[in-house]
Amino acid sequence: MMLTRKLFLSLSAPIFMNPICLAPLSPLSEVRLHRPATRTTIHTPTSKHQGVCSRVSVMKEVASGLDAFTEEEEYVSQSKLYKEFASMPTIDKAWTFKSSRGRGSHTMFSISQPNLLANKRKKLMLSSTISEDSNGDLNVEWAPFPIEVTGASLMVPSPSGSKLLVVRNPENDSPTHFEIWGPFQLEKEIRVPQSKHGSVYADGWFEGISWSSDESVIAYVAEEPSVHKPSFSDTAGYKKDVTDKDFNSWKGQGEWEEDWGEAYSGKRQPALFVININSGDVRAVQAIGRSISVGQVVWAPTTEGLNEYLVFVGWPSDTRKFGMKYCYNRPCAIYAIKAPLFGSEIVDTATNNDASVVNLTQGTSSAFLPRFTPDGKFLVFLSAKTCVDTGAHSATHSIHKIVWNTGEPSPTTIVDVVPVVMCPDDGCFPGIYCFDVLSKPWLSDGSTMILTSIWGSTEVILSVNVLSGKVTRITPNNSNHSWSLLTLDGDNILAVCSSLVDVPQIKYGSIIKEESKDAVWRWLDVSSPTSECQDKVKSLLSSLQVDILNIPVKNVSSENLTKGACKPIEAIYVSSKSKHEDCDPLIVILHGGPHGVSLSSFSKTSGYLASIGFSLLIVNYRGSIGFGEEALQSVLGKIGSQDVNDVLTAVDHAVDMGLANPSKIAVLGGSHGGFLTTHLIGQAPEKFAAAAARNPVCNLALMVGTSDIPDWCFVETFGTPGVSSYTEAPSPELLSIFHEKSPISHISKVKTPTLFLLGAKDLRVPVTNGLQFARALKENGNGVAVKVIVFPEDIHPISRPQSDFESFVNVGVWFKKYCNGGKV
Repeated sequence: MMLTRKLFLSLSAPIFMNPICLAPLSPLSEVRLHRPATRTTIHTPTSKHQGVCSRVSVMKEVASGLDAFTEEEEYVSQSKLYKEFASMPTIDKAWTFKSSRGRGSHTMFSISQPNLLANKRKKLMLSSTISEDSNGDLNVEWAPFPIEVTGASLMVPSPSGSKLLVVRNPENDSPTHFEIWGPFQLEKEIRVPQSKHGSVYADGWFEGISWSSDESVIAYVAEEPSVHKPSFSDTAGYKKDVTDKDFNSWKGQGEWEEDWGEAYSGKRQPALFVININSGDVRAVQAIGRSISVGQVVWAPTTEGLNEYLVFVGWPSDTRKFGMKYCYNRPCAIYAIKAPLFGSEIVDTATNNDASVVNLTQGTSSAFLPRFTPDGKFLVFLSAKTCVDTGAHSATHSIHKIVWNTGEPSPTTIVDVVPVVMCPDDGCFPGIYCFDVLSKPWLSDGSTMILTSIWGSTEVILSVNVLSGKVTRITPNNSNHSWSLLTLDGDNILAVCSSLVDVPQIKYGSIIKEESKDAVWRWLDVSSPTSECQDKVKSLLSSLQVDILNIPVKNVSSENLTKGACKPIEAIYVSSKSKHEDCDPLIVILHGGPHGVSLSSFSKTSGYLASIGFSLLIVNYRGSIGFGEEALQSVLGKIGSQDVNDVLTAVDHAVDMGLANPSKIAVLGGSHGGFLTTHLIGQAPEKFAAAAARNPVCNLALMVGTSDIPDWCFVETFGTPGVSSYTEAPSPELLSIFHEKSPISHISKVKTPTLFLLGAKDLRVPVTNGLQFARALKENGNGVAVKVIVFPEDIHPISRPQSDFESFVNVGVWFKKYCNGGKV
């Protein structure tokens, strides 16, 4: 059960509005909380950065526990501190355009920032000009201020960069707005009514927008029009037609139709449309039919005199729809269809039959993110075939290509470019773990693709030659930093680099040619306003350090394991640079999935927790992506045992190395990380002083009947055989096994104070899972401290700014309360 790009909950949190959050962080080297003499006085030693409270050490107190007054002060203190992290802007995307003067490139950065009052995220655009001088130094000029873009769901430049499409999705029954912007003005605005289609998909998965080569037509994915619903009158009963002005009638609900689950609740089926930006004409590509859900459309290369084609990814939608978000185990294929023509050569695609839709990838059960090579000879795509075959919701991807026939596309031989890596050698390429690809990912040679992938506990940028299959890591391999690709500038790269103790920094990469050797990349810092506004956070993080630990797993000799499943796991350890007589309290952080990963990249939440006096042990247990397929597959059928033991092994390793005080350890996780959290406090009740679980999986027997991915409950419980044994009506025997695998089977042993953070609209792990466990904890008579916060409008990630902020301020206060023997 994952949150981001993958099926795991993000641990970066924006803010909640509270008057105590509005005051800036007090620039004091010592903070005293005024309270009765029997309570604690908190001293913060002066760091080498004067005026910043970077660490907190706690003196002995006579009385233990927190009264309401003391706890309120802690909320004040931590809310102020967390605001410094949560208010940071995030760079989401970038586009480059060649300068008309031929010097350097214009770059547009899309930036988001939490808006607390609106409980949304502001979208900002910030532009710059980047060029290299004769000495190879970088010159960067920024616009004086960013510009807020309100109401925009999508922004997509045309291939030449001369036009910008802005899509504004509708609210209620209003139309969708398509705006075409030129260099100086709005050139065209087209309003598409709900009778044509609903919102344009902007979810990052079904989402697809592609300009035609002549930039006159745009293909895109949107919700199909709403179906007719019955209407009723209080006088005449059923009525066929109801106008908006008929106040004596109302529309009924009609027949329920299944959607694609978590994050898609209430959204209608994705379908393919084209719009002519000159005439404003909009057409549905109707020949596809409703048996396929459409996404990721791209315009195929064109040849004069031949038909134009649209290429898209399709998912079967004529059977049971399981949850799609973060789930790569859903079969899909790449299809081609003739593009509708406009003007004098109008072709009504509604008259075409289903034969006009061509499945190009019949040789594989998974094909997505299609991209054409610049010469138009090959169609390159990613595959998650191992997910479909084994039932794992995420796994090691592979890259393939097919020859593109510009005349009349047809199924053809699929050629492997980068296969699945089963068991990587130590320090070597672990396989492809890529969840997005640039619309133009190619270097000028036309065969080298640049993409972001996971490599162990780090994110890296790779080059892939689709002719030879050669994969090269082009970001440095001698650091604990993570890198994320933003865009290409010709043969140069714009990326973001960060670590858990280093805020994101824009980098500019260029190739240094060397004869008879692989190309070497040079990375230069791009000074930016976004990094300059983060000085307070930088100072808070300056006293911290990060290491990636290799931890041998236990009991491998007694189990029938593959070689890859016997390799050490990794854990990211964040700690103070200062030496203390006693270790700082330790928070064990667990990602979801289980096929997710915790990366070394910057996290607002992790930075905040480390800045209030905690060390962090962020564990990538077996089953995490980025370590090869054998290690990933090893957890199937062994959830609640192998993954729990991996975490306990990591904790014991940290204690044995003197990195943690065994009496001051907390555990935090969401989704499957919450499953592990609640398992750990039951299986190792003396191990943890405090726990916090976000939308945790606590009872698989309950979840299997309520989740949008009930099939996953079978796979994680029984392994790959669970794919074929799935049923909508599990027997009592099956439900008993689900219960035995669940944390709730250990609830009578739990002693750990536990905080639950639950989204009421979560479809992946419905709120009843966490509520049942919390109520059972109160019922079992052990006197366990329990606190439950339910966010009425949140789904699985609990990512709305106010909810996310409130969540982690509560986590910080909860752990402070219980990880210091009741001291704060």
